[in-house]
Amino acid sequence: MSHARFLKGSANVVVAAMLATSGLTLSVPVHAQENTEPQAAEADDAAAIIVTARRREERLVDVPIAVSTFSGAELDKRGALDITDVASVIPNVTMETSRGTNSTLSAFIRGIGQQDPVSGFEQGVGIYLDDVYLNRPQAAVLDIYDVERIEVLRGPQGTLYGRNTIGGAVKYVTKQLPQDFALKVKGTYGTDDQADGIVTVSAPIGDIVRVGASLARLSRGGFGTNLTTGEENYNKDIWAARATLELGGYGEPVLLRISGDYTKDDSNARGGHRLIPGIASGAPVLSDVFDTRGGLSDPKQYVKAYGLAANATVDVGGGFTLRSITGWRKDDSASPIDFDALPAVDVDVPAYYRNEQFSQEVQVLYDNDGPLTGLIGGYYLDAKADTQFDVRLFTTVAGLTAFTEADVTTQTYALFGDFSYKLTDQISLSVGGRYTWDKRGARILRQNYLGGGSPVFGGAGTPFGTPSTNFRGEREFNKFTPRVSLSFQPTRDHNIFASFSQGFKGGGFDPRGVGVNAPTAVAGKPTDAEIAAYLSFRPETVDNYEIGYKGNLLDGALYLALAAFRMDYKDVQIPGSAGCTVGGLPTFCGIITNAGKARLQGLEAESNIRLGRDLLGPGDRLSFSGSLGYIDAKYKEYLANITDPSTGVARPVDVAAFRKVQNTPKWTMSGTLAYSTPLGAGDLDLGTTVSWRSKTFQFEVPNPYIDQKAYALWDASIVYTAPEKRWTLGVYGKNLTDQRYKTSGYTFVGANAVTGALVTNANGQLVPTLGKEGTLTAFYGNPRQVFVTATFNF
Repeated sequence: MSHARFLKGSANVVVAAMLATSGLTLSVPVHAQENTEPQAAEADDAAAIIVTARRREERLVDVPIAVSTFSGAELDKRGALDITDVASVIPNVTMETSRGTNSTLSAFIRGIGQQDPVSGFEQGVGIYLDDVYLNRPQAAVLDIYDVERIEVLRGPQGTLYGRNTIGGAVKYVTKQLPQDFALKVKGTYGTDDQADGIVTVSAPIGDIVRVGASLARLSRGGFGTNLTTGEENYNKDIWAARATLELGGYGEPVLLRISGDYTKDDSNARGGHRLIPGIASGAPVLSDVFDTRGGLSDPKQYVKAYGLAANATVDVGGGFTLRSITGWRKDDSASPIDFDALPAVDVDVPAYYRNEQFSQEVQVLYDNDGPLTGLIGGYYLDAKADTQFDVRLFTTVAGLTAFTEADVTTQTYALFGDFSYKLTDQISLSVGGRYTWDKRGARILRQNYLGGGSPVFGGAGTPFGTPSTNFRGEREFNKFTPRVSLSFQPTRDHNIFASFSQGFKGGGFDPRGVGVNAPTAVAGKPTDAEIAAYLSFRPETVDNYEIGYKGNLLDGALYLALAAFRMDYKDVQIPGSAGCTVGGLPTFCGIITNAGKARLQGLEAESNIRLGRDLLGPGDRLSFSGSLGYIDAKYKEYLANITDPSTGVARPVDVAAFRKVQNTPKWTMSGTLAYSTPLGAGDLDLGTTVSWRSKTFQFEVPNPYIDQKAYALWDASIVYTAPEKRWTLGVYGKNLTDQRYKTSGYTFVGANAVTGALVTNANGQLVPTLGKEGTLTAFYGNPRQVFVTATFNF
């Protein structure tokens, strides 16, 4: 019997042992976390929580921003594996691995995000690695190792951070090197042959110079199998490394941190699960949702990502601090995406993604223990993103391929500032603003081939006709976005605040658009200006109104945060794709819509309560943390071009009543019960978490096959820490009920243009709009995982 099968068969025994040992129940329906920073004395000591959301150390209760923070120690206790793990315990946040990929991130906060990874579309949520903004979502599913903290800020950001982000920001911060020699070895083994190893070493060189490095090997067998290629499906095969040089810090007026990171992901292509039988072939639906039959295996899946960063902080005296953040990053990846998930070349899309960026941020911070604090800063980003892909429709027309290359460049400049002033001992006013200059350039080529795939992917196809798109264009988008908040603190431990902030995301060009489809003012070919107008989309903006309360109650035993928000979202960018006809041939067309207006309003509650100490013995602690998120997300206007069948003329129709905000469940809840007690000379920590999400719509048009109904996930952990933290041993269980839940998918079947209702033929079958088999393919979150982790510190 293999190790994987043995562990799978033992999972229920391990789960039972966890519950029997912990004595914890599942009666708690909620959880959240504005959790702990490393400065906090204990996870359940709310008054000690310190955050840096406003670029300075502050007590969490003093910050008039919706922010959730997880320390590295807490992430270790939870058994968090990658950055998406924190989303289940934060209200109104979704983070998941994008469809058909292993390491591309789709992130949504309060209904704003982006799930399309092709060049040309900006992210709605900013991801930062050591304060360096990641311009593209490829390789952004960051594995968790040697992390100091992860911060999630909800709502528009731009007056405190380098890049303006319209929905929110996620900050991944690695640990500062210690002053003394340190060696840490961490190993994990679990179900599905999970085997992870991480080695971290650091050492001082002289009095103020330190060097350190980490090497990580992260691997796991597949949750399923590709029945056509024989490869494991949903496996993991990653090598990663970080190296850091530090000078100063620890009381010195200067801290210079130079770091580099590298990730090589050779995991197999992640194949989807067909939700309907093959319409042409009759291929049945597979019984295991983690199995697939996709036949596309070229190019071989890979992701390579690497970067350099230099962070410098200089205390120049008089309350002034200078900061410089310099970053360079590059990633290359190849993905064989089999949309139809069948051996036939029905809708097969081999793709290359190549991204590179350079950014520079400078800040001047002021804090002289007076009533005025704040910062001013400048930001520059120069980035390019090149996407190449075939759309192979061989079952439709033998050897028919539509090749697309989209080379998109972005240059952005920004000036920003944010200042807080204590008008009285109890009232503080914060005012900030940002001016952004975005310049977007695009070179888009669309060319049909017959006889096979395009030469870019080693195909034997030859060009058929002239390019349907051969476009070069450039546009600029400028915007000033303000922020203001007023805080009233009747006592040191209570904060009532109200704020207004505005977010902005620049426009661009649809990299998948077909230029010859541009409507013409007069009969004949569309002009260059008409093509540019057809391929381009406008910027989007959001006005965010928020009121909130944060308080430390019951002598610090209870931390409570409440927020109510309303966001007026305008010119919402909706990227999509559909089957179409170009030059008499069926093909694939991008469809970008500035939908009009959406209203996003809701409530958020987060708590952290110390339930008791010394309950079962001296030194023990029992605590509960919980969150509740509610969002009423509606389109108020959604204009779609609908063709009138009687005239054949397209006209804009408001279909808002039939559209949903994607990846935004109305309710998000979670609850964590944690118990810590001395055991021998060490400490034993027991924890269990239940998270629940209501129904989630994967796209704006509801689809009963792909949309995910409400579901709950249950995790638990047992961790023993030896005296002086010399070693730890933890047992973790994730998704212990083995819940099957969809996270994303593809759909190319007929639907009513207005209502979105699926269309069937005379035989009751769905009607394919691309290919012959009908594409309704889903991707799923991880099944039950049980693993053991041992960590040794020297």
